Amino acid sequence: MNLSNQEISQETFRAIADYIEEVKELLSSDIWENIFLDCSKNEVLIFWLLYQRDEVNMTEIAEYIHVPLNTATGIINRMEKNDLIVRTRSKEDKRVVLIGLSEKGMTQFQSLVNELMYYGMKVMSSFTKEEMNLFYKMTTKVKEILRQEKRKEDTPKKVRKIRIE
Repeated sequence: MNLSNQEISQETFRAIADYIEEVKELLSSDIWENIFLDCSKNEVLIFWLLYQRDEVNMTEIAEYIHVPLNTATGIINRMEKNDLIVRTRSKEDKRVVLIGLSEKGMTQFQSLVNELMYYGMKVMSSFTKEEMNLFYKMTTKVKEILRQEKRKEDTPKKVRKIRIE
């Protein structure tokens, strides 16, 4: 059977949509909350950055999560309100405010990692060696495609000059 690209795309989209619907039902709100602990993607990325670097300034956070400074400030304000992070003045330069994980934030980050590890290990332990190799190859391929797309985005657009007479 020979399918056109459009038919393949529609067929693939339908399969993905069906899969998402099935998984959505399997991930009860309790499991979803356990895994991500009511964190947004940017909050999870900030947790990761702070875990790796201990303290960072607002500019570093904004650059790391690829958002404007005012957006990063709003996220940090929300996290501070929830006692997940602390702001301190730099010892070297009192004008600089540094962001770090609070005790509660570190505990929440460790819980997040533990939950991800728990579910990840459950899934991975169900794979055969061949399935693990295939999974690794597939994720490597996905990563490479995403890297290529990122390079396209990062390539400066040519500015077309129009000569005015």
